[in-house]
Amino acid sequence: MLSKTVRSFLLPLGMMLAVSLVVTGCGRKGAIDPPSTPVEQRNKRAADGKEVQQVTPERPFVLDPLL
Repeated sequence: MLSKTVRSFLLPLGMMLAVSLVVTGCGRKGAIDPPSTPVEQRNKRAADGKEVQQVTPERPFVLDPLL
């Protein structure tokens, strides 16, 4: 049987090891996502030379009231 001092040291150490292994496994494995814009539409400009910008609607975020 382990002494109380050794047990009180090994329990938190084992818990930290278990948590670190779980957190390490949370990463995403796989290839990098390709860009969402097709190659043909990248860096497109209008006929007058200005860049074409698509208007995106403003969407509220959950934490916006805190800012």
